[in-house]
Amino acid sequence: MTEPLNTIRNLVVHHLHKDAHGPATVSLRAGELAVSASAQRLVDRLCKHYAERLGKGYGRFEDDEDNFPMPRFVRQHVEEGSIDFISLAQLMMQHLQTRAEQEQLASGGHVLIARVDNGSADFLLVAIITEAIGTTMTEDLDIIETVHLDLANLRVAGRIDLAAWQRGAERYISFLKGRGEVANYFKLFLGCNDVVVALRETQKLVQGLEQFAERQQLEPSQRDQLFERAHVFLDELGDEGLPLSLDQVASKAWPDAPQQLRHQLADQDLALSSGFVPDRRAIKPLVRFKANAPQWKLEFDRSSLRSGAVIYDKHSDTLVLSNIPEHLKRELLAD
Repeated sequence: MTEPLNTIRNLVVHHLHKDAHGPATVSLRAGELAVSASAQRLVDRLCKHYAERLGKGYGRFEDDEDNFPMPRFVRQHVEEGSIDFISLAQLMMQHLQTRAEQEQLASGGHVLIARVDNGSADFLLVAIITEAIGTTMTEDLDIIETVHLDLANLRVAGRIDLAAWQRGAERYISFLKGRGEVANYFKLFLGCNDVVVALRETQKLVQGLEQFAERQQLEPSQRDQLFERAHVFLDELGDEGLPLSLDQVASKAWPDAPQQLRHQLADQDLALSSGFVPDRRAIKPLVRFKANAPQWKLEFDRSSLRSGAVIYDKHSDTLVLSNIPEHLKRELLAD
């Protein structure tokens, strides 16, 4: 799959100073960053890491702009043009400082704010990036320590799809869920209402599994095994009222290569949330076919096609059913 081309329209990095259980302060950069090759690589890597992460929350702006001012800031910049990008970023930092103060476990870092166009979406990306110490070799083959931005352990980030927001889409904000309380303060900063409808999310999960089977061109037996394993796991969670993890779904449903399925479930177009309790009604298509026409209705297990109890003849476009129960035979003969 070709990576989308990220055109950086605006970019700035500020800093949030915050230790766990401590106060929050900010250091603001005076102007935008130039879009250098290094800046482009950083944004590209950040977008890639973000896109590949499972366990995101999705939602839309809260209606209360007094307590959740992000939609007002965005509207002033994007639609009204009354504030420039730097003013937008500074207002965002002031609000981030307030929200970080309210969460004791929040920690600081470099706050990257960028407006990016990747051809399919025009979005604001906000990420808090921390530093890590690594090692490298000098030209003289000495081992030295070096500090780098730790994108691999990105924990706090969010994205606002501006085009989707402007056209009135149902959901246009996403954020990394990560650890509960930390994710919650960042969700409040974004002004995101992430009410999840379990039935709809479960249907999207089933859709993602079906897309995976199609894109991997699985043999019928492999597809059945994938769907059966997923059904068993999701049915157990639904029965016990337990929320799912998409990482767990990938590991349980496709244990030999879970990363392949994780990549599919992380698809931005699928916009699949994590942490909901599966709706058992919505997982039936994984193991059962159900269809109707003006003169009939039909439902049968997918395994029936493998066992021969149901045979589809594509040349005559007919279904042949075997092992007809006695009571149905009597009713058919009576007509």
